[in-house]
Amino acid sequence: MADLKMPEANFVIIAGNLTKDPILRQTTNGSAVINFTIASNRRYRDAHNQWQEDVCYIGVVAWNRLAESCNNRLKKGSAVLVDGELQSRMWKNQEGNTRSVVEIKARHIQFLNKKGPGAESAAEIGHSVVHEDETFTVEDESFDRFLTNEESQLLKGDED
Repeated sequence: MADLKMPEANFVIIAGNLTKDPILRQTTNGSAVINFTIASNRRYRDAHNQWQEDVCYIGVVAWNRLAESCNNRLKKGSAVLVDGELQSRMWKNQEGNTRSVVEIKARHIQFLNKKGPGAESAAEIGHSVVHEDETFTVEDESFDRFLTNEESQLLKGDED
């Protein structure tokens, strides 16, 4: 039997809102790192055809220029689309117990809220997409490509 190699695939794309303000720190070598948690909602119909909602809380970590951009743009309640990979890390707490967490290491973060004061019309809003190494603005609804028709209708409030 031939040896089979598992493909190396680790991709995550998730949208949600920050549950609290992000925390920016500097590593000992001066690299910026930011951590925040998003709440991602999932709506579905149960066996009785009633709408139900599940909430999943996911930790996100971003580094360097991406961390600095997040620090300038994000706060509790901000809506984001995160593209990254899962990573796990372990540490010992103050009591000496080993703790672990699985979180998303962000590669790209798309800010889904208005840019800030002065961006009042829909034409001026746009969405900022921040990558680990650059920043640019996209003027279309690029987030919509990740949604099914049913999800799009739910976001617009078109419930049955």
